[in-house]
Amino acid sequence: MTKSQSISPTFTLLALAVSAFAIGSTEFISVGLIPLLIQSFHVSMAQAGLTVSVYAMGIMVGAPLMTLLTGQINRHTLMIIIMLLFIAGNLVAAFAPTFIILLAGRVVAALAHGIFMTVASVIAADVVAPSKRASAIAVMFTGLTVATVTGVPLGTMIGQLGGWRWSFIFISLIGVIGLIADYILVPRNLPLPSKATASGIIRVLRNPQLLLALLVTALGYGGTFVVYTYLSPLLEQKMGWSAGAVVIILVVYGLMVAAGNTVGGRLANAKPLAALLKMFTGLFATLLVLTFTANSQWLGLLTVLVMGFFAFMNVPGLQLYIVQLAEKETPNDITMASALNISAFNVGIALGSEIGGQVTSQFGLGMTPLFGAAMVAVSIALTWGLIQLARPSRRLIRKFNHD
Repeated sequence: MTKSQSISPTFTLLALAVSAFAIGSTEFISVGLIPLLIQSFHVSMAQAGLTVSVYAMGIMVGAPLMTLLTGQINRHTLMIIIMLLFIAGNLVAAFAPTFIILLAGRVVAALAHGIFMTVASVIAADVVAPSKRASAIAVMFTGLTVATVTGVPLGTMIGQLGGWRWSFIFISLIGVIGLIADYILVPRNLPLPSKATASGIIRVLRNPQLLLALLVTALGYGGTFVVYTYLSPLLEQKMGWSAGAVVIILVVYGLMVAAGNTVGGRLANAKPLAALLKMFTGLFATLLVLTFTANSQWLGLLTVLVMGFFAFMNVPGLQLYIVQLAEKETPNDITMASALNISAFNVGIALGSEIGGQVTSQFGLGMTPLFGAAMVAVSIALTWGLIQLARPSRRLIRKFNHD
């Protein structure tokens, strides 16, 4: 029996989940640290928001680029490289003497994040029977959900108690645990995927439906980040919550996100596009309401929690739809389509947080929900367009079956 055969898939998935927890924690950790970063580096709120948008842009570029560069590296070796890169990026951020170096550390960690999402999903699918692949990927992604619920607020609390640098050190330590777990528990002779090529990127982007789907991902997912990037100052400055209360609110917000993800996955199983249209409509309505409740402590809080429920509910459907569409439209480029969808998520984060920064500078924090709603409104129109594009093909299929 080989070493890889002797490793239980359960333990491999656990190792990947630990790494996903570290990666998920670092993606949004600066959301809770923005007030501390403003104080430490004497930067504006919009500049502090770059810690979110620059990270997102690092994933946006890193996902397809790293997929191209690392496609033929042994999967076990690649996971070790990814986690070392992740730890290095967070340590650079932790000890950054200037704001620019902090951003550089965020970019390094983001490159690791981009390739991790693709590789870990493939490993999770490879270590179990074909009939259990979707469940295995879901287990791996629980690390990201747990990070939203506990990692981000815990990192925020550590930052408030000991300084923001300790938050990045904390995440680096989790990364070390993930590195050790991956080294021991990820099999060493996993199959390599089909080689990704630069021409695959072109084929995906030249397909009208796939391009439209990527735009839906960017705008529908990114609309929340116009508000979410500045959630801590919104809760403190507009709604009057204390810094300690914000930590607790972020935990509850994370629980709402977890609930929304679970519901969203179930709703999207059968008809992802129809489900996405309803989810985006709910998010749009919530953001509009938040525009009017942002100055109210309790109504504002209630609306923020409802926003958390809808915020990432669309993720399972968006991921499922892009794979289904790629299987039909560009079957040789499914991996690249998935990588580009990861990029699209982060285009949305970068765009949303940048718009949020400009809105706070020009109009104030209270107007961020309105601009977020505008982004989601465009995604609703595009989703409706995808539904219309899909209908002729369904009619042709029904006609063919009838004939």
